[in-house]
Amino acid sequence: MYLTRFRVNTARPGARRLLSSPQSLHAAVMASFPALLPTSTNTGGPRVLWRLDHNAKAEVFLYIVSPGTPDLTHLVEQAGWPAAAASPDTPGWQSRPYAPFLDRLTTGGLWEFRLTANPVHHIRRKDGEPTKRTAHLTPVHQKGWLLDPVRQQRAGFRVVEKPQDKRLLPGGTTDKKYEHHGDRYELTVRDERALSFAKSREDRSPAHRVKVVTVTFDGRLEVTDADALRRTLAQGLGRAKAYGCGLMTLAPVPSPPKPEG
Repeated sequence: MYLTRFRVNTARPGARRLLSSPQSLHAAVMASFPALLPTSTNTGGPRVLWRLDHNAKAEVFLYIVSPGTPDLTHLVEQAGWPAAAASPDTPGWQSRPYAPFLDRLTTGGLWEFRLTANPVHHIRRKDGEPTKRTAHLTPVHQKGWLLDPVRQQRAGFRVVEKPQDKRLLPGGTTDKKYEHHGDRYELTVRDERALSFAKSREDRSPAHRVKVVTVTFDGRLEVTDADALRRTLAQGLGRAKAYGCGLMTLAPVPSPPKPEG
């Protein structure tokens, strides 16, 4: 497996078109793998995941996790810096083997993480009506989606709690009804985006539009099942993976500053 990073040149018209259309970006990502067809279905093994990180207006990164190495030449031409990528040593993106990192994961390890996801739940508006999948729209419920004990257990991690001296609220809570939210966990939710687009170019009727709400989680986790977490990092977490959701990345927890003197 490979982890790839590509910086998007947001000043280019091609980049703006891709950033405004999850379907177009998904197609561009899938076109990076000559052996894969865009219509390929996943059977539970490694799949292609991607995520956009909007760090600043002019600093947008595309991350890809894939079974093989991608060729992003077409993305460099549309949405990168072609002249700067003219040298074979600087193709315009960076790809590294992912397996050595995954093999380092051990139960009990602490990591910082980032995840863009599509937090949803199923509701029934009235008795006898079929349940309908609906997006969580408030930060407290979006956090609750990720903090769900069953979801975390299956994914192989748990979001760690803040030390008492770092909590801004007594006990880290805002309300007894939501005692697993509030200020208790090393978890923030940001960058909510409501996406709405046609399923196909041929069918643009409002009834057939795809609507997806995405949010980005930043936080700190403890590995509870290294094999399960490896599967999560390789296969994604949650729904809407074709639209840039599900890819979780990890980073080492910074070392605490050494005392002076």
